[in-house]
Amino acid sequence: MSSGNIALLGAIAGFTIYLGLPLGRLRSPTPRLRAGLNAVAIGILIFLVWDVLTHAWEPIDEALGQHTWGTVASGGFTLAAGLTVGLAGLVHYDGWITRRREAATRPTGPGAATSAELAPKTRSQAASLALMIATGIGLHNFAEGLAIGSSAAQGELSLALLLILGFGLHNATEGFGIVAPLAAEGERPSWLSLLWLGLIGGGPTFLGTLVGQHLVSDTLSIAFLGLAAGSILYVVIELLAVARKTGLKTLTTWSILLGLLLGFATDAVVTAAGA
Repeated sequence: MSSGNIALLGAIAGFTIYLGLPLGRLRSPTPRLRAGLNAVAIGILIFLVWDVLTHAWEPIDEALGQHTWGTVASGGFTLAAGLTVGLAGLVHYDGWITRRREAATRPTGPGAATSAELAPKTRSQAASLALMIATGIGLHNFAEGLAIGSSAAQGELSLALLLILGFGLHNATEGFGIVAPLAAEGERPSWLSLLWLGLIGGGPTFLGTLVGQHLVSDTLSIAFLGLAAGSILYVVIELLAVARKTGLKTLTTWSILLGLLLGFATDAVVTAAGA
């Protein structure tokens, strides 16, 4: 299979994320539906944290077994740095965005615009969460694209095709995870916003496929997986805070379980391929 065809299939795998994004356009979801959507997203993202960290740790674990301490040190440092930037970096970024939002909505004198007038110009908390989720998933998908491209480069076309199928199914689920905070708050994003979120979350699969065909690097993969795990973990913490406010503990628990099972189910093809 030519490099162009592999890149095209990588693009298809990435952009299946758009299958789940239209759920963000639901009109006036009920409080129970909002809580359920939010909790299912939590379950999917918890699975992704486990999945990402498992793949990031694999080359380090292998190096430990072979007693190649230089690889262990470099891989461990890269993973720790990625987690730190992905998790702590988003904490500081969110604080900065919150301060900007508060400053923009605060009247400063006679005749100053009111908070209500300025609010539409600032991104809501739900929209910020959706953007963070898309960014974290995009980093994860770039690492997945590297796996597709490197498999094709090594002549393992059957593995590459199975990875494309598995990641495509997985990305369709991830699209739902991106828009869940918006649906939970009853915000209807524009189609242009969904297009942008899909590019951030799914586009990196295509880019990773291009890079992976020419560059096989465990360190690069670990770096992006660490960033993805940190950023997704931050979003899980935020969504759990939203879930607690709903007071629907039983519904939230079952919905989180459903999200976890969906994550494992859509990952089954990739696991069967030996990835």
